[in-house]
Order: sequence, then structure tokens, then C-alpha cells
Amino acid sequence: MTEKQSSTQPPVIEIKNLHKSYGDLEVLKGVDISAKRGDVVSLIGSSGSGKSTLLRCANLLEDSQSGEILFEGEPIRWKGTGLNRRPADRAQVTRIRTNLSMVFQQFNLWAHMTILQNVMEAPVTVLGEDKAEVETRARALLAKVGIGDKCDVYPAQMSGGQQQRAAIARALAMQPKALLFDEPTSALDPELEQEVVKVIKDLAAEGRTMIIVTHDMRLANDVSDHVVFLHKGLIEEEGPPEAVFNTPKSERLQQFLSATVSA
Repeated sequence: MTEKQSSTQPPVIEIKNLHKSYGDLEVLKGVDISAKRGDVVSLIGSSGSGKSTLLRCANLLEDSQSGEILFEGEPIRWKGTGLNRRPADRAQVTRIRTNLSMVFQQFNLWAHMTILQNVMEAPVTVLGEDKAEVETRARALLAKVGIGDKCDVYPAQMSGGQQQRAAIARALAMQPKALLFDEPTSALDPELEQEVVKVIKDLAAEGRTMIIVTHDMRLANDVSDHVVFLHKGLIEEEGPPEAVFNTPKSERLQQFLSATVSA
């Protein structure tokens, strides 16, 4: 794995005391996480614990009600308070979001485009990059994730595992500072899941900065530098994977891990 970010540099992503509500329902109740360059942070927890919401807030797809979000030390600027709080600078949001590529559970590929066109679309239209250069990079990325022979097919002609690998290639095409994965394998059967797990492990070995929401405890254990267990909108326990998985301290985490093993 590549050398980690030095302690003098700010984290790529840092979240401080984040609160998020949907009306009267408070989903995040004051959460702190950070990922330095080269860190892989996994978020685990039962359904409804706030994992995916936290990831969407980090990528500014959801507005939080209070707390700080910083990208490479730069704080998001806000206007309004509480449920009326919104980012104050849309240009800042766009710039930061292009550096935090997100891979969703349901792939979200454009059905009317070939796989190559899917991977090329954002760098060309959003970043304004040269089309020929982007195509060269896109073909290399599709080969990297093991589907270089699928450039000219459409998403509907591919398996779920192939589509998710295409979605990862599309995220990498933006050359982001960090990758955010929201349950990248949960929509796949076990055999296809392993195709995607291999790609994520390879990215971790390259020293990519990643935050991964996952139900796959083996994946979290294998690739993470830091694991965060969320429970009812709060961090119940966190630490290096060997501590979280081998010597969990909280009763709730022990119950959760026991349930995932027996499932």
C-alpha cells in the first residue's frame, strides 16, 4: 500500500459533530469521522443506523442541519440554520463533489449509453476534458476492472457484477481524491459479489482513499484501516479492524457481529 498522508496534512474528508434529520426524525445525532489520504474507512451497522445518510451528507447529496464538513481542510460554507440550512456556494459544492466520486448500490448507469460512453460522460461534459484523452483513460479503466471487452455493450446486456465494476470505472474516470461506496455489493449474488470485492481490494492496495458503507464484514476486515460501527445515529464503537472485529467492547457491537456471522 502506498505511503499514508503525513499528520501535518488535513484529512481528505473530515466530518465534525454532524446532525441530520428528516422532519422530526433525527438520523445522525453528532457524528465525527475522517479519512486521510490513503485511508480506507468502513462504516458498518444495522439498517437504519445512519450509514448511507452519513455518506450522502459527506458527498453533499443531502443537507445536514448542523456540524462541519471539510474537504482537504476547506470547510463547506452554509447559509440558514436547522432544517433550512443549505450550502452557500454551489460552485464550491460542484468542485468538491467532482473530487468525491460515489458508487451506488444500484449502479445508476445510463441505460441508453454504452459502457464506454457511461465512463466518458462526466469527464467530458462536467470537467470539459479532451474526448480522445478521456476515451483512452476510460478504456484503460474498464480493462483495469476486468471488463475491457465490454466497451461497446449496454448496461442491460451485462451482469450485475459487471455493471457495478463499470460504475467503479466511471467513478475512477473523474480522477477523484476519494471514492465513496454505498453498499457496493449488497445487490449482487455471492458469486458476482466477489468480482466487485476483488476490485475494491485492488483499489485499497493502491492506496486509494475510500469510505465504504458495507454489510460485508469480511470486506471491511480485509481492506479497512479504520472501522466505524454506527448505532441509532451515533458511533457506538470504532477502531482498527482487528480491534472492532476480534475484541469488540460494546454489547451492541457484539450482538451485531454475532448476528452477521450466523446470518
